[in-house]
Amino acid sequence: MSSSTDPSDNVEIYNRVFWLSYAANLTMVAANALTFHFAELIVFLGGTEQTAGEIVSTGACGAIICRLGLGQMLDRYGPRRVWSMTAVLFSLACLTFMLCREVSVVVFAARTAFAIGLAGMSTASIVQIQHQTPWHRRTEVIGNFGSSGFVGMVVGSICGDLLYQAIPGMDAKFRMLFALAAVCGMVVMGLAFAVTQRHEHVRPHVQPAPHRLIVRYWPGMIMLVGMMIGVSLMVTTVFLTRMSTHRNLGGISLFFFGYCGSAFTFRVASSSWSRVVGRRWLVLLGLAGHALGHLFLANATKQWHLVIPALTSGFGHAMLFPSVVSLGSGAFPKEYRGTGTTVVLGFTELGSVISAPILGRIIDRCRAAGYDDPFAPMFYSSASFATFAAIAYWWSTRGKTDDEQEAAREVEVSTEVAELDPESCSRSLNPANA
Repeated sequence: MSSSTDPSDNVEIYNRVFWLSYAANLTMVAANALTFHFAELIVFLGGTEQTAGEIVSTGACGAIICRLGLGQMLDRYGPRRVWSMTAVLFSLACLTFMLCREVSVVVFAARTAFAIGLAGMSTASIVQIQHQTPWHRRTEVIGNFGSSGFVGMVVGSICGDLLYQAIPGMDAKFRMLFALAAVCGMVVMGLAFAVTQRHEHVRPHVQPAPHRLIVRYWPGMIMLVGMMIGVSLMVTTVFLTRMSTHRNLGGISLFFFGYCGSAFTFRVASSSWSRVVGRRWLVLLGLAGHALGHLFLANATKQWHLVIPALTSGFGHAMLFPSVVSLGSGAFPKEYRGTGTTVVLGFTELGSVISAPILGRIIDRCRAAGYDDPFAPMFYSSASFATFAAIAYWWSTRGKTDDEQEAAREVEVSTEVAELDPESCSRSLNPANA
């Protein structure tokens, strides 16, 4: 992620705005990781694992429903207001968890506010980054920016585990964890103000209804790929823990260290690949990485067996996420980029919500049928989903060129021409809807 200046527009990409945004996203992900003990809180308050699942599912559904409204707000008011307001909402939700003494409708409402806050902060930050980036380098910058999430996940999960083990008394544990998460939310708000202080948002002259924008600028089969990201996240963040317990692997920390390390490394190393090989091939490589990772997990019988699937799955995530966000949101004009980004991210969440009961039912039915290991069929199924998405995306995009890849070639040519004859290089490369 070296600092550079694009010759076509003389814009410094990795500047103060980028690194402040990077810090804000890192802090947000770390704050979310501090709350990974949410299920333990619900059990402590008198609930069950099923209750915890219902609360989390309710919050996820609430966030999906509110995403279209978030997109409209981003288009109308810009990232500054949405970023700061949802950071405050996140902090208030964490404070509510800290003060709750029983499982009630308040917890359900707080979890919904928590999910909406996360959705708003993540979307606003990505929209802000895209506004500050030349259109033909969007995938590169989204990828490098997203590497902050892997750092934040590691930092937040380690701090959360250390605090959970070090603080005596369950009540004190949860108070400290959620109070610290609330503080992180306020830090994000401060960073959001610093990032956007010089950004003037221009409202679109016409604000169509969200469904009209989606129909008119539908990104195509890339949305199915976005859903597959949600399926993979569901596999690794929910069912992997249960598999580890069933197979007596001794925990999954090794997997996530390998996953985050691999994803961060490949995300940074592949920052220019979108302009070299094209985003289409990055999507296919990413789906292949997830499919192979799930196949390896199906056959993992010892803890060290988690290393290879962690590396391949991390590679898949590094290739997939920035390409999906860039292709999906890029189908929308710049003035509606907020709606486009929320729709893409919403489909990843939709993939998680839809796949959770399906994957869980596969496990339950295999267990009822007497399978010694009911988790292997679930992993084979998720790998099949990734393979199907790859085939469908490859078929729907065959013969198509990547505008980002083509623009990179034009930039190289125009740079060479400018070095020979600066006066002959006067045309702009940016399209009207970038």
